[in-house]
Amino acid sequence: MAEILFYHLTETRLEDTLPQLLEKSIARGWKACIHCGSEERLDILDNHLWTYREDSFLAHGKAGDENAELQPVLLTTLGDSANNAQVRFVVDMGEEPNADECDRIVYMFDGHDQEQLERARAQWKAFSKSGMEKTYWQQTPDRRWVKKA
Repeated sequence: MAEILFYHLTETRLEDTLPQLLEKSIARGWKACIHCGSEERLDILDNHLWTYREDSFLAHGKAGDENAELQPVLLTTLGDSANNAQVRFVVDMGEEPNADECDRIVYMFDGHDQEQLERARAQWKAFSKSGMEKTYWQQTPDRRWVKKA
């Protein structure tokens, strides 16, 4: 059963935070999959991961690409992961992955988007009812992460 983490973005954008978490995941030897809520968001992240730093990029691919299963980071709008990722990031209300098919699910949501907040609360409640372990992280004004629950 997957470890469930909620990341409440209040001080930075998803594009600022996601690459750092992906780098940490890859450093652990994990493959990652990003479950996007739309093709538009997928395309934005696809471009961003190539250019987010002047001195580096994150190698990645998109679901449906040739050799998608070999990618260290895969972008998709589906609930499954062609690269059998150990860690799954759900962004912009993307389709939820099966918790039995990975080690960690990270829900990232924009604290300034009411619809994303409501969905995160509903997910939290659903996991609480199921008895699954979960943690909640929120950004401080100085952009640090603090474990709240």
